[in-house]
Amino acid sequence: MHQAASPRQFLSAQGLPGAGLPHDRVSRLAARQAFVELKATFIAAVDTVPGNQGDWLRRQVRSAEEPVDLWLLRAPVLESLSALDAVARLWRGRLRRGLEALFPDSEIASAFSSL
Repeated sequence: MHQAASPRQFLSAQGLPGAGLPHDRVSRLAARQAFVELKATFIAAVDTVPGNQGDWLRRQVRSAEEPVDLWLLRAPVLESLSALDAVARLWRGRLRRGLEALFPDSEIASAFSSL
């Protein structure tokens, strides 16, 4: 006699994708919202960068799908905003605050870091 496999045996050890307790879904939604807000900040910041460098950065930021994509773009974006004018300082500050909110453990604790 052949016994049919239970559908549960075909699922990964993690279970159904998207399933979970309500607080799991809420935390995933909050993380996604934080990513979307940071991506909007990146887009607005790179819109101030002129020329070919600005075009390249705009394409890269718009194609970002995960928070790590923005994390990897942080150095070229911040470098492109290295001018000493008030607008560049404003965007650098907004980007740093957004990155710190999404990646809270990414900064090295130092006596020389800003609060």
